[in-house]
Amino acid sequence: MAERSTAAVDVADNSGDEPLAAGAAKATADGVDTQNRQAADGPMTEKEGERASVAPSAAPELHSGHKLARRYRLEECVTRLDGFSSWRAMDEKLRRAVGVHLLPADHPRARSVLAAARSSALLGDPRFVQVLDAVEENDLVYVVHEWLPDATELTALLAVGPLEAHEAYQLVSQVSQAMAAAHREGLSHLRLTPSAILRTSTGQYRIRGLAVNAALRGITSETPQRADTEAIGALLYAALTQRWPYESDAYGLTGLPKGVGLIAPDQVRAGVHRGLGELAMRALANDGATASRQEPACTTPEELAKAVAAMPRIRPPEPVFTAPPEYQHTTYQQGSYGRPTPPGGPVAQSLAVAPPPAPLQSRTGKALKWGVAALLIAALGLGSWQLADTLLEHSNQSSDNQHQPTTTGDDAPEKKAPEPIAIKRGEEYYPDGTPQDLDGVPHTYDGDSSTFWRTRTFYDGPEVKVKEGLGIVYDLGAEQDVSAAEIALKYAGNHTTVTLYATKNMSSQTPVSSMKKIVGATSSNSALKLTAETPVKTRYVLLWITAMPQAGADDYTKPGYKQAITDVKFAG
Repeated sequence: MAERSTAAVDVADNSGDEPLAAGAAKATADGVDTQNRQAADGPMTEKEGERASVAPSAAPELHSGHKLARRYRLEECVTRLDGFSSWRAMDEKLRRAVGVHLLPADHPRARSVLAAARSSALLGDPRFVQVLDAVEENDLVYVVHEWLPDATELTALLAVGPLEAHEAYQLVSQVSQAMAAAHREGLSHLRLTPSAILRTSTGQYRIRGLAVNAALRGITSETPQRADTEAIGALLYAALTQRWPYESDAYGLTGLPKGVGLIAPDQVRAGVHRGLGELAMRALANDGATASRQEPACTTPEELAKAVAAMPRIRPPEPVFTAPPEYQHTTYQQGSYGRPTPPGGPVAQSLAVAPPPAPLQSRTGKALKWGVAALLIAALGLGSWQLADTLLEHSNQSSDNQHQPTTTGDDAPEKKAPEPIAIKRGEEYYPDGTPQDLDGVPHTYDGDSSTFWRTRTFYDGPEVKVKEGLGIVYDLGAEQDVSAAEIALKYAGNHTTVTLYATKNMSSQTPVSSMKKIVGATSSNSALKLTAETPVKTRYVLLWITAMPQAGADDYTKPGYKQAITDVKFAG
């Protein structure tokens, strides 16, 4: 989790111990990389490059305990960068923590920071971290804003793992709606990074640094709406995949593999919500390409918010309830049931139990005694007779069994060798809606070793991570006992994992979890033999691949984790 002290101030990677000029030159993680002419969170405009070359003014000599306006006591410096500093402070008048940005009044960006802070304060939207004060005083310009001690940065959330689909839906919905409202008032952010998004303890997302963070760093854009929309798309992409959608690593996230360009989220991580993945691709700038449905790109936060609203609502996951402990029979103990006392808990005092009443002494009581005794004697006699009859019957059966002939192991029938089973037809099985090679399925049983069914190339492996698996369903024509299979593979290696399942039909909508497993194995070369301990009667067999070896490029596919099947034979 993020430190509480960084919950409302944008933190740079600089420690503040070096001179400010050196700090500005090294601020590639939070500002601009002047050598590569790129911003850390995406393409850099020409104006950003010009901003990086401006020599910052000397920062005022401030320290913990310094008081501004006889009210704001500085406590901890969390950022010192490019001529300005950011602090956690205490508002002694209202007795609450606040954040403060400080820079000299003669700083080249002091006027623009004041203007941005005052414009942001006028918005008054609770979805943004509020600007409380913007003052020029004693050769200083300072901006005071809210401090949210119970909030957590999106950076810290993504360090744990990708967000669940409902949480990612809430993120893009709330942020896009908030930025649409800001742009309607003429305000843009231009620095929507994971560290600018805070999640409160109530599950609400709040945006900090509206207009101010960009003004502090001199970031401008000729297309602010497109820039903010692409930034929201990057946030959604990172929330779904825990990867930054550019080649460079940023904000504690690993970038995409170099040279492959922008790939869809479901090609990076398995189980990504398809609608949210398409939405991220529509918001990101990717040379005009969008998701598989070819929906138009979203170029403004307003368009993105409408696209989110048009999606089917994603419900939160069902709460998980722990099963109650099994019932344990306990005996009655002097006024309380025999339940263990929790450690350290008060010990229940035993209550005095009244003595039982004296036995019946009347004639009625004596009659009841004799009646009960007679019933017990009758029950014992009946039980003894039934026991004797049972023992006699068992003795007769044992004697009959002794006269029956026994068979030896030599007389047992011999196991038959598996017989080949012809494949009538086959279809690709793709429950996620994305097939690999529909036209290549017949090549797996046509008897021609030069033709193949091929998978696509994946960049993570050997386990198939972006899908549950890849497979083909075969129709054997009728129900038959299936006990063995031979599979010829194009790419040799010890990572091809194949499992055979018996299924009721050839539909890709039938989940693998509902099928019966026949046998599974992992290859050690270009041929894979599978033999089941017990044959399974079925008409339809699913060949399911869950891991593949790494192979180089060929005429059909790029280098990566992939496989191709040329010949499949079943026996039973």
